[in-house]
Amino acid sequence: MNPLLRRSAAHVFVESLATPELNNDDQHHLGRVLRLRAGESVSVSDGHGAWRVCRFAAGDVLEPDTEITHEPVPTVSIAIGFALPKGDRPEWIVQKLTEIGVDRIAVLHTQRSIVRWDADRAERNLAKLHKVAREAAMQSRRVWLPAIEGPVALSWLTPSVVGAVVAPAAVALAEPDGSPLTLATPTVLIGPEGGWTEEELGAYPSHVRLGPSVLRVETAALVAAAQLGALRDEVFTN
Repeated sequence: MNPLLRRSAAHVFVESLATPELNNDDQHHLGRVLRLRAGESVSVSDGHGAWRVCRFAAGDVLEPDTEITHEPVPTVSIAIGFALPKGDRPEWIVQKLTEIGVDRIAVLHTQRSIVRWDADRAERNLAKLHKVAREAAMQSRRVWLPAIEGPVALSWLTPSVVGAVVAPAAVALAEPDGSPLTLATPTVLIGPEGGWTEEELGAYPSHVRLGPSVLRVETAALVAAAQLGALRDEVFTN
């Protein structure tokens, strides 16, 4: 991470980096919650890899202090799909996956899913997940916001998704008797508490294990993301 991002007093997302302006919520957060003082540094990003550092000025406004920097798209894109768990656990999962650095996140309707979102509920909950991801990205100083999709079936992995082709060979289902996780399968799908059906297991022959025990959905999602993130860092920092 660039030291300027790490050392900034706060990090926010704005519509325009040329003329950065805080929305009402961010203005309240910086000025009233964090109690930033005039002159403190605030990094701002458009959520698509571009960012710059500003000074927090009187009147809770941002004054650009550096040129705009562009961070390239990660060479290996990490994606996690997870079967919907109960309660507010999807929000917690998205928050942590964003902090870890996952690029694509999907909530899945699997054959054994107990929790399912209808169209109206999906719209409300996805809006909430996007808000959670934005706040988590601010906290972790991300300049790329993750793509969040769903609810989708396993056919989520098609050429129409986010304009990108994901080869089935690059996708793995988390399964206790699977192979060790590698970057050969940077997309990992986490099944429901009842596990995958034989049909689902057959659709994606690559299976990876995440540890010696059976994990809850939220635990498995984080373990997969952390392992993939560590593997990516190891490859591209050496």
